[in-house]
Amino acid sequence: MLQSVLMSGPFWVEPLVLLAIFACSLTLFYKRLSVVLDLVRKARPEPGWQLYPIARRLRKFVWEVALQGKVIRERPLPGLAHAFVFWGFCAFALVTIDHLLRGFGVHLLDPAGQFGRIYFFMAACFAVAVAVSITGLAVRRFIVRPRWLGEQVSVESGIIAGLILTLMLTYLAGYLLHTGPLVWWLHTLALAVFLPLIPHTKHLHLVLSPATVFLERDGFSKIPPLVGDEDFGLHTGKDLTSITALQAFTCVECGRCTEHCPATNTGKLLNPKQIILGLRGYMREHGVASEQPLLGEHIPMEAVFECTTCGSCEYQCPVGIQHLPAMIGLRRGAVNTGAWEDGYGTKLFLNLERNGNPLGMPAAERDKFIQKAGIPFYDGTQDYCLWLGCMGSYDPRGREIVQSLVEVLRHLNVSFGVLKKERCTGDGARRLGNDLVFAELAQSNLETIEKAGVERMISICPHCVRTIQEDWKEHGTAPPIEHHSEFLARRQAQLPSGNAPSSKVVFHDPCYLGRYRGVYEEPRRVAALGGEVIDPGRARERSFCCGAGGGLVFLGEEKGKRINLERAEELAGTGADVIAAACPFCNTMFRDALGGMDGAKPQLLDIAQIAAARIRQS
Repeated sequence: MLQSVLMSGPFWVEPLVLLAIFACSLTLFYKRLSVVLDLVRKARPEPGWQLYPIARRLRKFVWEVALQGKVIRERPLPGLAHAFVFWGFCAFALVTIDHLLRGFGVHLLDPAGQFGRIYFFMAACFAVAVAVSITGLAVRRFIVRPRWLGEQVSVESGIIAGLILTLMLTYLAGYLLHTGPLVWWLHTLALAVFLPLIPHTKHLHLVLSPATVFLERDGFSKIPPLVGDEDFGLHTGKDLTSITALQAFTCVECGRCTEHCPATNTGKLLNPKQIILGLRGYMREHGVASEQPLLGEHIPMEAVFECTTCGSCEYQCPVGIQHLPAMIGLRRGAVNTGAWEDGYGTKLFLNLERNGNPLGMPAAERDKFIQKAGIPFYDGTQDYCLWLGCMGSYDPRGREIVQSLVEVLRHLNVSFGVLKKERCTGDGARRLGNDLVFAELAQSNLETIEKAGVERMISICPHCVRTIQEDWKEHGTAPPIEHHSEFLARRQAQLPSGNAPSSKVVFHDPCYLGRYRGVYEEPRRVAALGGEVIDPGRARERSFCCGAGGGLVFLGEEKGKRINLERAEELAGTGADVIAAACPFCNTMFRDALGGMDGAKPQLLDIAQIAAARIRQS
């Protein structure tokens, strides 16, 4: 074991030195940490946040913090290394307390006792694991250096890694070699230096991330409600909430959000990590009482409006940061105060206000399509109200998908009807930050649905499903709605069986169906009616966005490679005969991208079209 600190000279000298060192270390640690905690405390309360249900928060805490499940799942090798470092810190808590008490002649753990022998041995095993892990992580960060970690080398990270390695090696030296006071003091000084460095570096997440994970907003991409007439979103420092502030200081700068961001990967200015670090930088410079705009020096407005709201960043984050509420909050601040000026955006909002759809089409065009397709109106007696959505009502390809779904519904003897009047759900306005337009659309639609007596709804559009199911809650309660992939998968036994065609079908996971709602298997089961279903390189939870979300389908994509082209090339590169989609926005984006590609191209179909074709062939 580590040897006694007492050396020659008066017995009280070294305990006094030890006390002075750690008093200084703890003071420096608290001084910096208190600044951060004070900023979080002074930020305004999070609108709509509530602690309950605690059981869900505890389950998430155990999985993501105690078991490090998310860290390991998304990056198995470096994730496991991080996990061993975390578990090592937990294991060393009791050892460290014992180590310091021995400096004052107090023995917490008896090395000769059974518990002491087992515990010190376990700590030695963790010390080996942590030493190997921290060395591997240092090599990865400073030598291999994946591009998403950024170009700037963090000196502080190197110092922290060196201190952790020193702590592990000095413990092992004392445990295995029974070294003297010199190694004991080296271990003690490394610990004393390590502690005050934590709040000054990204390693602050060691302290904050457990609280951040436990206290995060309930639900994926949960957009907080605006409170009162003076709440315009995240415009100045005064608008920052306690949850946003806590999450900004928790960022570990691992770059997982950067690695999976479609905007970053196609040469755009947006980097989700830099948005969060920009909030942190703003608070360090201006605090949370400042009236300085958030967008500007620390966060470029252009970057914020390049977000497709695909959710990859939020899904990947290992420390509980919810990027999308912050991103949309910043958009709200820019739009609701008139700071954002964009020709496409202005046209979109005007179309939604005047015509009730983003394409600016008159409602009569929807009526003509309904009449021509022979689709009945909902009268309160049918099984389902079919929500057409803007793409299903006005886009030619979207109408084809609707007609295919109608064909399948009739084959299944499911009665349905559409609303006589239907306006856009407000998805684009909501995610671009125009809450006034969104509220008008949501309230208008809710009134129409209530008057029609709708009890169940079905839609071809994951964006409509998400907006109706979650975002409309601020303005009223909508009937249950499901995506057509869920409905068709549930009724699959009633669809034609037998050998599927010999075609290969590559399925693209829509962001608003997959990451937002966790629906992955159902659309694949339906797509299997068209042949053997295969996945592209980035699939399921790691699916790459089509580029349409967040209202970007209606804006110009000015910089870098087009996101839809990047994804379409990946899908076509699988060699599949058919690209299967389950979202009309994805369908539109891939249609445009495939049209500009040379050579033979796969057929692009929605899963409803695949199901309808199978019915016709049977």
